[in-house]
Amino acid sequence: MANAAPTFVDADGVWVEILGDRRSAPALFLDRDGVVVVETHYLHEVEKTELIPGAGETIALANQRGLHVVLVTNQSGVGRGYYGWAEFQAVQDKIVADLAALGAHMDAVCACPHHPEAEAPYGREHADRKPNPGMLLKAADALGIALAPSWIVGDLPTDMGAGRNAGLAGGVHVLTGFGPGQRDAALAHASADFQVFGAHSIDGVRDLIPLLSD
Repeated sequence: MANAAPTFVDADGVWVEILGDRRSAPALFLDRDGVVVVETHYLHEVEKTELIPGAGETIALANQRGLHVVLVTNQSGVGRGYYGWAEFQAVQDKIVADLAALGAHMDAVCACPHHPEAEAPYGREHADRKPNPGMLLKAADALGIALAPSWIVGDLPTDMGAGRNAGLAGGVHVLTGFGPGQRDAALAHASADFQVFGAHSIDGVRDLIPLLSD
């Protein structure tokens, strides 16, 4: 595992990078791999980092609407020793640059390396690993996010679970990444207090999420 200085790693071993200003506003929470960037299975190479069509436009619209945009990503590849935080940061730098070229930016990035099959000290279930809401709650505390009207976009049922467990208004499940075959399980997270919609990709969520479509 690479050993870069973990600048943004908190006491729980979770990457929490705050890029925006603290203000009371809802957020658009986004999973990373398979939602914002193309899924390559344990992405850690800059040259394989590619935005999914529509990601920049959706994030830019959220920026224009005054929403916080927060990336929340399970990164068990770090915990398993497949790559280190240096590789994670390099990929993030590429994502930030590619989004900036499209007039878009993120307000926070949270990444959880914990997984029951990971190496010590990460080899356990953790409150920050989705579907647990810990990463969303950390970002909310740092930025002043209003959780109740916020939404999450993800390709896995665990993304929907994290949104529901954090008390968000709803989530959108996409078919990019690991989305195919996961739609029914994702939709099963819907309840009277948590809406779940389906879209092909992040490009289609702008018509589904009230914060973006109103």
